[in-house]
Parts: sequence; C-alpha cells; structure tokens
Amino acid sequence: MAEALRLVDLLEQELIRRRPEMDRNTNYYRGRQPLRFASEQFRKYHGERYRDFADNWVQPVADSPVERLTVVGVQPTGAIEADAESWRVWQTNALDADSQLGFLGAVNSARAFVLVWGDPDDEDTPIVTFEDARQCIIAYEPGSRRRRRAALKRWEDGNAEFATLYLPDQVWKFARPVLSQQTLSPQMQAVDEELRRWRPRELEDEPNPQPNPMGVVPMVELPNRPLLSDDPISDISGVVAMQDAINLLWAQCFTASDYASFPQRIVLGAERPMMPILDETGQVVGERPLDMEKFAVDRIVWITGDDAKIAEWTAANLEAYTAVIEVAVGHIAAQTRTPQHYLIGRMANLSGDALIAAETGLVKRVQEKQLWYGQAIREMFALIALAQGDTDKARAVRSGTVLWADAESRSQSQLADALLKLHQLGFPFEYLAARWGLTPSEIADVVAMIERQGVDPVAELTRVMAQGPGPAEPVPGTL
Repeated sequence: MAEALRLVDLLEQELIRRRPEMDRNTNYYRGRQPLRFASEQFRKYHGERYRDFADNWVQPVADSPVERLTVVGVQPTGAIEADAESWRVWQTNALDADSQLGFLGAVNSARAFVLVWGDPDDEDTPIVTFEDARQCIIAYEPGSRRRRRAALKRWEDGNAEFATLYLPDQVWKFARPVLSQQTLSPQMQAVDEELRRWRPRELEDEPNPQPNPMGVVPMVELPNRPLLSDDPISDISGVVAMQDAINLLWAQCFTASDYASFPQRIVLGAERPMMPILDETGQVVGERPLDMEKFAVDRIVWITGDDAKIAEWTAANLEAYTAVIEVAVGHIAAQTRTPQHYLIGRMANLSGDALIAAETGLVKRVQEKQLWYGQAIREMFALIALAQGDTDKARAVRSGTVLWADAESRSQSQLADALLKLHQLGFPFEYLAARWGLTPSEIADVVAMIERQGVDPVAELTRVMAQGPGPAEPVPGTL
C-alpha cells in the first residue's frame, strides 16, 4: 500500500500543476473573462463597470471542430464491416452524446480521458465514461506516449475527496476528508495534515485493492495537438491574449460612447451662472451656483460676460474601435483556422466551391483531431473487448479503423453528384452510403431494404439521369 500511496501523491501533484491553465480555459469558454491590459487609471474608474462583460470568441473557436467530430463505428482489422457489438456498447453508454463532451474537453483543456470498467450488473456491457482532464492523469512508460503504467482519478463529493489508482494488475481506492481553510496553530495544522492523508476506502461488497482482470491500465488519454517532448496544446490557449485585447477595446469603445459620442460644447471666458437666494420678503440675501445638471437636461444656458465664447469638441469616431476589433477577430480566425464567417457573422454570395475553400483550414483541423483522437478511441474499443474477455477482438480493434462522419460540409446536390460519378467508376453501394453519412447500422438497414425491393436505387437513378428529361407535358387548356 505504501507504493500505491506514493504514486497517488506524485500523480496528484502533477494534476495540481496542470489545473490552473485548465481552469482558466474553462472560464474563458464560459465567458468568465477578467478585464486585462487596461491602465491603472482606466481600471480604477471603469474596471468595475465591465467586470462581467465579455465578447466571447473563445466559444465558437472551440465549438467549430467539435460539431464535426462524430464517430459512427469501428472496423477491426480483417473485417469487411463495422463491429456491431462494439457499437452496441457505445450506444448503451450514451457515448454518441458524451463523446462530444469529451472532444470539447480535449479542445479546451488540451486533453481528455476515457475510462472503461466492467459492470457487475451486466457482464456483457462494460461501463465507458469520458472523464475531465482536471480529475484524471496517466503515467506512461519512460520513452513511450502510449504504454500506460498507472492512472489516477481524483474528485470531490460533499465533504470528502476520493481517489482511484488504476494499475495493470490492481485497482486501489482511497478517500480523505475535506477540511475548512482557516488559519490554525502549528499543532492544529499538524492534526489537519494527518487527517488529510489518503486512507483506503472501506467497501462492503468488494476488496481493496481489487484485481484488474484486463491486465492493462483501463484509462486512455485523448491528446489535443500533441508535441514530441512537451504537453499537448489547447485550441484556445492562443486565443486568450487576443480575447483580452478585444474585451478592452469594447470597454474603451463603450466608455467613449458614453462620454464622447456627441459633440461636446464648452464655454470660455464666462462667469459661472449663479442663482440668487431670496428671503421670506423676496429680498436678495445671497447667491448660489446654478444646477448644471438641469442645463444638461434642458439644453439651454444663459451666458454672461463680454469675453464669453463657445467652443466645441467633435464627437469621437467609434468606428476606429470597431475596425481594430474586426482586425483582432480576423487574427483569431487565421491563428485557429476558424472560417471567418463563423466569427464575423456575415457572408457574401459565395459559390459552393468558394465555401469549401473557405472551410479548408477547419476541415484539416478536424481531420488532425480525428487522427489523434482516433488512436485513443481504438484503444478504448480494445479495452471494451478486454472487459468482455475477448483478447483476439481487442487485438483486432486496436489495429483497426475508427469510422468518422465526413468532416467536410457540402450541399446534398454536390455530394449526390459526386457519389453518382463514383458509382459509375464501380464503387459499391455500401461505400457510397458511408460517404453519404449513414452509420453502419443504417447502411445495413438500407441494404436489407434494397434486397427486399430488388432494384439498385443508385443504378436506377443513374439510368434515369442518362436518359435526360423527357418531352414536356402539355399544359391543360393549350394546344
């Protein structure tokens, strides 16, 4: 147990080191962005006014690739079609929805995790969950980015913290109380440190530690933009600085709009208008300055003095701010390969080819994620097979192929035309249906329908299109 506790402490310290950047990215995604880059004077007088304001560009940058990341199946090595049992487990665990949460977590936090474990209530269907990077960490073999030595999941629930350590042969479960944060005497601090030590969880229905029947660490990491010798990179880490600049520009624009959006007139060389003070009999007994706010509302003032004159400051040009903001948003689009029409919100009358060209950077970005996330998802399906006791299938799935929905956005007419040309070249219907976007189970249903119908719909449609339009039908009432 001493070795297990040492691993928990070491992995927990690394998890704590990673946490601040992930918390910041999550806050920026949710629009909780502090006002930065402001001068001390601006912050002093206007910082509180814009404390809860954020023009959130981080969210569309993170959402744009995730909305095109859709897993539709896995095909083991040597198989001619997708594995139906793996897809059943995927659907049973609601991973068609939860995978989107996992992909978004990886985009924001630079990594996400998948945990696979057997279900004692259903031995045929393992439990598969996507996990937050703020709660999980994996230790790898020296010199390897894939061979896992250990994994830790740490979370808080109520007044207790829990930790589960996953090893290839064992699973340890620990717990400790959550203590209040307050200044204590050295003696009481020592007591708190003793109470905060991890201790084995007392479990009635299972041993602790319990054996790991899969023989491998049952957690997999989904890295986002990994590097050879450093941590993976979040898609939004590079957006934070420009996001802060945009928020400051908007704050300055709003302030200028409040103070200088109209021409400002000033009076020079005039005495300050005074109001006489009268007693009960109507005699002047003094004077007091006029209420200038009343002049501002009534828009009229009486000016006295031989040298009095009126000058004017022209209104501030607020377009100077919005022009810089548009440039900043363009920088975000270029740096993150996010199409500008996702951010600016307006489009010209683009042709289909021009729209595809405008989204090329985003499509490549999605395909890169399919490559790296796909390796982890193959390993996840292998863990599912191991949890079911099928080592041969685990080996085949681990070297198989993850099937993704098409990352490219095209009109149905363009796609149908392309698929008809592929059919004429001899491509089979099942391949064309997959390119159309059907899942393997939907393709199987369509194939069964075609067999019942007895006609190849693609060939029939090709024949009709080759014949061209027939003679026009006469309009009733005409010759």
